Amino acid sequence: MQLTKAEEQIMQILWKLGEGSVQDIRESFTDTKPARTTIATILNILETKQFVTHTSEKRVNRYKATVSKETYSKKQLFGFMKNYFGGSFSTMASFFAKESNMTIEDLDQLFEETRQALEEEKNKPE
Repeated sequence: MQLTKAEEQIMQILWKLGEGSVQDIRESFTDTKPARTTIATILNILETKQFVTHTSEKRVNRYKATVSKETYSKKQLFGFMKNYFGGSFSTMASFFAKESNMTIEDLDQLFEETRQALEEEKNKPE
């Protein structure tokens, strides 16, 4: 399920905080702080979408993400890859390499870091 930009902003804050109240979330905004009612409304929507849950402590709701940032990011990335690059990772990587003017050395470094990460994942105990 796709989140709106406002919903994603709230989720980014919750992922960073671990859990928090409307006030905690509001204080985490660096620029213009949205109204408490706006944050509460978005949290209610996120709860309906089953992205967050809450507990009540002395009339204060504390919200916590039920979907990890990694899970959401993975789903969004694979959806993006499917919709824009026909599901092909190599086509997507090639596009970004060209668009960002990566050098051969940059690509070699990227491949080496990817290879190491895959090796580490493969050797991880289950």
